[in-house]
Amino acid sequence: MHNKLSKSHITAYICIAFGAVIMLAPFYFMFVYATHDNSSILSVPPPMFFGDALAENFAILIERLPYFWHNLGLSFFVAIAVTIANLLLCSMAGYAFAIFEFRFKEVLFAMVMATLMLPPFLGMIPTTMIMSAIGWMNDPKALIIPAACGAMGIFLMRQYISSAIPRELVEAARMDGCSEFGIYWRVIVPLITPAVGTLGLITFIGSWNNFMQPLVVMNDMKMFTIPLALRALQGTGQVPWGAISAGAAIAVLPLLILFIITSRQLIAGLTAGAVKG
Repeated sequence: MHNKLSKSHITAYICIAFGAVIMLAPFYFMFVYATHDNSSILSVPPPMFFGDALAENFAILIERLPYFWHNLGLSFFVAIAVTIANLLLCSMAGYAFAIFEFRFKEVLFAMVMATLMLPPFLGMIPTTMIMSAIGWMNDPKALIIPAACGAMGIFLMRQYISSAIPRELVEAARMDGCSEFGIYWRVIVPLITPAVGTLGLITFIGSWNNFMQPLVVMNDMKMFTIPLALRALQGTGQVPWGAISAGAAIAVLPLLILFIITSRQLIAGLTAGAVKG
């Protein structure tokens, strides 16, 4: 039995290691290609180790994408604003769906969940028409307001609060004379920190990597977010793959650092409220 268990563990570790290599390979080659010129990248076989063309690629990046740092800063601003808005609104909506009893509660929650089934491209034309009508084209508000409260965030908060917050605690706070917002802010928020941290990470990463929404509401290169700006480099003559890789490496580095630092909290937040105690 012990030998069989050991073999199964070895097989599991091999599968995990293989999967990790497959998932990490694109990141590795992105950093490698950032240090090579086009001729090396397009050679057969492609380079497997780091080169010495990083400075050259960075110069090409800044030359062909003069607003790179502005695009990067705009991405940070939009991602932080969307994250803060989602943490506030999704936690409040999740609290309402988990604790309050009101008419059509289940129907409304089902409608919220149904939005997850809609492909994002279905909203491209209506989004463009609405943003153009209200004068928000090329404005960060067009990226922040529509993404301020997501269905997945509401679902995550509702499930966590339903599983982790006893109703008796809320009733006790009401009996002590605490207002509903006071209960949310003083009682609920401190107890849902793992879920808040998880939602914050997921939202920040999703907003940072968002491509579709900026594509339809931003047509000035200065107002591009970083994914759209890097994509625009492919339309400037010969495609500078090394410069694109350098820009992508700079753009993905904050996410990698953030994930490495907070990965344990991310996993804990996703699993903590999954099962009722």
